[in-house]
Amino acid sequence: MLNKNNSDIAAVSGKRFWRRLLRGFATAIGVCISVALLSGLTYLAWLLPSVPELDIVEKVRHARPSIILAADGSVLGEFRQKQQEQIALKQVAPHVLRALIATEDQRFFEHSGVDLRRTALAVAHTLSGRDQGGSTITQQLARNLFPEEIGRTRSVHRKAREMLTALKIERAYDKQEILEIYLNTVPFLYNAYGIEMGARTYFGKPAAQLSVAESATLVGMLKGTQYYNPVKNPERALKRRNVVLGQLLRQGLLTQPEFDAVIGQPLGAALHRIPAVGGTAPHFTAHVRKWLAEWAEREGHDLQSDGMVIHTTLEPEMQAVAERAVEHQALALQRIADVEWGSSRLRASLHADFYARMHDEITPFSHLWKSRPELVESFIRESGDYRKYAAGGAGPVGALAQMKADRKFMRQLLERKSRLEAGFLAMDPASGEIKAWVGSRDFNIDQFDHVAQAVRQPGSTFKPFVYAAALEQGISPRHSYRAGPVEITMADGRKWRPTDMDVANRPMSLREGLVYSKNTITAQVMQDVGIDPVVDLAQAMGVRQSRLDPVISIALGTSPVTLLEMVSSYATIARAGEYRPPVSVKRIVDRYGGLVAEFGTQVGERVLSEEVSTELIDMLRGAVDQGTGKVVKRQFGIDADIAGKTGTTQNNTDGWFILMHPELVAGAWIGFNDQRVTMRSSYWGQGGHNAILVVGDFFRNTLREKRIDLAAQFPRPLRPTLLARRAPQERDGASSDTYEVSAASPDAEGPDGLPRAGPPPGQGIIVRRQGGRTLVGDARGMQAMENEVATPAVAHEASDPLTPNRNEISAGPESGAAAAGSGN
Repeated sequence: MLNKNNSDIAAVSGKRFWRRLLRGFATAIGVCISVALLSGLTYLAWLLPSVPELDIVEKVRHARPSIILAADGSVLGEFRQKQQEQIALKQVAPHVLRALIATEDQRFFEHSGVDLRRTALAVAHTLSGRDQGGSTITQQLARNLFPEEIGRTRSVHRKAREMLTALKIERAYDKQEILEIYLNTVPFLYNAYGIEMGARTYFGKPAAQLSVAESATLVGMLKGTQYYNPVKNPERALKRRNVVLGQLLRQGLLTQPEFDAVIGQPLGAALHRIPAVGGTAPHFTAHVRKWLAEWAEREGHDLQSDGMVIHTTLEPEMQAVAERAVEHQALALQRIADVEWGSSRLRASLHADFYARMHDEITPFSHLWKSRPELVESFIRESGDYRKYAAGGAGPVGALAQMKADRKFMRQLLERKSRLEAGFLAMDPASGEIKAWVGSRDFNIDQFDHVAQAVRQPGSTFKPFVYAAALEQGISPRHSYRAGPVEITMADGRKWRPTDMDVANRPMSLREGLVYSKNTITAQVMQDVGIDPVVDLAQAMGVRQSRLDPVISIALGTSPVTLLEMVSSYATIARAGEYRPPVSVKRIVDRYGGLVAEFGTQVGERVLSEEVSTELIDMLRGAVDQGTGKVVKRQFGIDADIAGKTGTTQNNTDGWFILMHPELVAGAWIGFNDQRVTMRSSYWGQGGHNAILVVGDFFRNTLREKRIDLAAQFPRPLRPTLLARRAPQERDGASSDTYEVSAASPDAEGPDGLPRAGPPPGQGIIVRRQGGRTLVGDARGMQAMENEVATPAVAHEASDPLTPNRNEISAGPESGAAAAGSGN
C-alpha cells in the first residue's frame, strides 16, 4: 500500500512538473512574441519615415513632356530624358495583362500589396538554396518608382521598405490604376519606358496591336531585360517567351490549340529606333532648349513632366528658304575651295560654274596638304587618337607615324578640316523675333552652332559701330578725311598702320569711308571718336555676350563676336536705334491652354537717336548700291530698299554679310572651323563674294514668295538746304564757278522770307565745278560730293581680285590684336 501511495505521489508530482514546465515555455514564448512584436513595431516605427511619399506617383501618372512649336504650330521638339508615352489600360492588348498576371503575380487581385504566402515560400526556397522572387506587381512598381529610396540591394531593410511602400500604394490606388502605372513605367532598355515604347521598340507597333506571342516576349523580359533582350539574346528570349506561354496554358488563359499555334512561331523581334520628334531647325531648337532650361530652373517648372506648350517665333517656310540658300551656296563655295586648293597652280575664275566643271578633275585640298605638311602634323597631334597612342607607349614619334599610316583616320581628319561651314540668321527688326536659324550646313555632320556658339572676328561688319559713334558725336557724314597711309600712335607709344587693298588717291568723306569700307578712313574716324565710346555703343546695340577688346584695331573688327550678336545689332539700326533682345520664344502655355509666360513685349531701349540711325542706314544703303555689297543687287536682282555691310578678316579666314530691310534683317558667316584653313583667292575669300551669296539667295526667294513687302521703305535723312554764294576770293586758282555753300534748315527763314543764311563768308563749304564734276570741301581739301550734288564714285576693289591674299589688312604687332579686319 505504501509503495502504491508513493507511486501516486510521484505521478502527481510529475504531472505538476510538466505543467509548470509547459507554463514556463508558454510564458517564455509569449514573452518572445511580445518582444518580437514590440521589436517589430519599433523597427517599423523607425523604418516608416524612410518610406517614400506617394506624391511622385501622381507626378508620374500625369507626366507629359513639354513640346516646342514653330510659329505655324508644327512640332520642333520635346523635352524627354527617356522615350515614354503614357497610355490608358484600355490601349494595351489584353494578352499583355493576362501574361503579366499569370507570370509575375497570380494572386494580384487577392492580396493587398504583399502576398505573405508567396513571400514565405520565397524565403523557404531561398534558405534551401533555390533563389525565387516573391515580389508582387505592386512591390515591383514600388522599386521602379523609387529606385533611390528603396534600392535594389538584397537586405531586410530594402525588402521592408519595399513592402511598406507597396501597402501604401495599394491603399491609394485600385488594382486597375496600379496595373496602368506599372505598365507605363516598366523599363525595356534602349531608353524605352512603358509598354507602348516597348512595343514600338521591339515590334514597331503600338501596344494595342501586340499578339499573344509578342506580349509574352515583352512580359518575359521583365525577369531580366538585359539577359532576355530579344535583339541581343534571341535564344534566351525565345525560351523565356515559351515559359510565359506555358503559364497562360496552365492557368486556362490559352487553349491547347491556341498554345500549339503560337509556340512554334519565330520571335520576330527587331530593334526599331523611335524617330526624334520634329527635326526642323535643330540648332534653333537646341538654343531654345538651353534658354528654356535656364528659365524653368528660375521659375520652378519641370519641362519633362509639366506638359507645357512652348510657342516659338520660327517661321518654317522662311526656315526652308534659308536652309536651301545655305545648302546651295555653301556647296558651290566648297567646290571653289576644293578646286583652288586642289593644284599647285591657282585655277581661278569669277564664276562658280567654272569650279563645278573642274571639281571632278582634282583631289580637293591636295595642294594645301602637300605644301603645308607641318599643318597636317599639327592636326594629327591635336587629335584624341594621337594622344591615346602616344600615352600608350608608342611615344610622340611612333604615334605620329602610326596615325599617318592609318588611311581611314587621315581621310576623315582632312575631310573634316577642309569642310567649309556656314551660319545664317534672320529676324524681324520690329519685334526682334527670330524667323530662320541655320547653325551649320548639316546638323548630322556638324552640331556646333555657328550662329550662337561660334565666336569669330567680324571684320568690317563691325565698322558701323564706329561710324554710328561718330555721328552721335556730331561728326558730319560729309566730314573729310585725308587719303593715303595712316599711322596712329597709341597711348603706349606703339604705332598702328592699317592699310587698304587699294590706296585712296583723294580725301574721302565719313560717308564714303563706310560705303567703300576703307580701313584707313575708319582708323581716322576711330581716332576722332575714341575706343570706349565705340565699345560702349556696340554693347548697347547688341554685342552683349562677347567680350570686346578695348584696342584701337577693334574698329576693323578684330574682337570676336557671334553672328547672333551682329544680326541683333543691325536690327537695332533698322529699328531706328531701339535695342530689343532677340526673341525666340513668344509665349508658354500649360497643358490646359492657360498662359504661363509671355516674352518680347517689353519696350525697346533707345541706344541711338533716330536721326543717327536714319543717316547710318543711308550710308549702308550706299554700301549695297555702290560699295562693297553691290553684288547682292547686281547678281540677285533685289529691287527693294535694302542696306548692309560686308566683312572679311585677315587671310580670308571669315566672310560676313549682313543685310537690312524694313521688315527683315539677315546675316551670314562663311569659313572653316579651323581658322588655319582659309579660302585661297582673295576674291572668293571676301564676304562680298561668299557670305553675300547666302543672304542674297535667301532675300531673293523671300521676296519672290512675298513674305516681306517689296515696297517697304526705310526713312531717308533730311538733307539741309544748301545756300550758295560766290566765294569772297579766288582760291587755288579757282574759276568764277567757285561758290561758298552753307547749310540752313529747310524751314529757317530770314526777315525777307528767304532761307536764312549760314556761316559768314570764308567759313562755309566750298563748291567748285571743274571738268564736268562737282567738288565740295573746305579749306582742308576738296572731294566729289555725293547724293544731291555729286556723281557717285565707284567702289574701290582690288586691281587683281583673284590673286592670293596679300595681307591687305595689316594691323601690325602694335595693334594689340591677333589679326585685323578686312577692308571689305
